[in-house]
Amino acid sequence: MNKTIRCFFQNGYFLLLTFATGLFYFCFYLVTLTLGIGLSFTVAGIPLLTQVLRTTLTFVQYERIQTKIYTDITTQPYERSRRTEQPLWVQAKEELMDIRNWVAICWLMLKLWIGIFCLLCAALLCLMPLLLMLTPLFFPIFEIHFFGIQIDTFMKSLFIMVIGVVFAFISSWLLKVLVRFIGGYTRHMTKRLNR
Repeated sequence: MNKTIRCFFQNGYFLLLTFATGLFYFCFYLVTLTLGIGLSFTVAGIPLLTQVLRTTLTFVQYERIQTKIYTDITTQPYERSRRTEQPLWVQAKEELMDIRNWVAICWLMLKLWIGIFCLLCAALLCLMPLLLMLTPLFFPIFEIHFFGIQIDTFMKSLFIMVIGVVFAFISSWLLKVLVRFIGGYTRHMTKRLNR
């Protein structure tokens, strides 16, 4: 039972982490690519774009580690060779012309939409069962309605609590399925990037 509860909260945490990382990737790449492309007419934009494109390796590796820790899904390593002995402009040209950098950015930015879906699922599948189970504590303080029925007696609140427990078991199974789906997204991303 303890393992089930820990897994339930770990999956909920993973959904919230997916939202946070998806939001970060989207904002980071939107701002830095816009700034880098805008400054590319000057000399400062090209090195900025080069450094931004190099972050894809770090972020994809982070996604692999995060997926392995929370979902126990092993993904292919994503490795690229970096040649630092070349002149800066040659390195910049190689980074800008490497299509895998741009594909990785697209995959990482798309994670925002998965993250928004995960945030909604975390609220529905994690928070809702807990609130339903705590109904006996809250009904004397707050006016609670459940599908149009006012919860004003202790027996009604116990019935809602039982519904919350059943919903927690169902949502625990749904959380496992959703977390496996997100892990599959990371696995698919690394397969595409390694082609």
